[in-house]
Amino acid sequence: MRIVTRDPFAQELEAWRNTMEQLLNELPRRGYASERPWVLPLDVIETEDKYIVKASIPGIDPDQLNITFSDNVLTIQGEITGEKTEGRYLLRERRFGQFQRSIALPERVDADKIEAEYRDGVLVLSIPKAEEIKPKRISVQVK
Repeated sequence: MRIVTRDPFAQELEAWRNTMEQLLNELPRRGYASERPWVLPLDVIETEDKYIVKASIPGIDPDQLNITFSDNVLTIQGEITGEKTEGRYLLRERRFGQFQRSIALPERVDADKIEAEYRDGVLVLSIPKAEEIKPKRISVQVK
């Protein structure tokens, strides 16, 4: 026979979480999602000589993206317009409306060499590190 212990607050926390999820899922149906900016999820990868930033933004016209870099802060802004439908949504999970995301990079970068590519709904930014902060290999002379 196996004895199972239960946290006395686990059921209450689970019920609270379910209620919050239901409320948040109701917001798009009530029209609130289009009124507030949403946070753009990012992946940031560091290699030896650059940072790679990836953002999934399906359905956006790349010309509607505004990408800026100032004072070591990268900002991505844009807007995805919602579709008009004759019926009512039973489930609406795709994001639409304005979005903005700013991140500070931990080291200096070469802003003049930043490259952006948009393919299959994914924005990929390649941000090279500044030459003075890249690791330098020092060779040892044998005499």
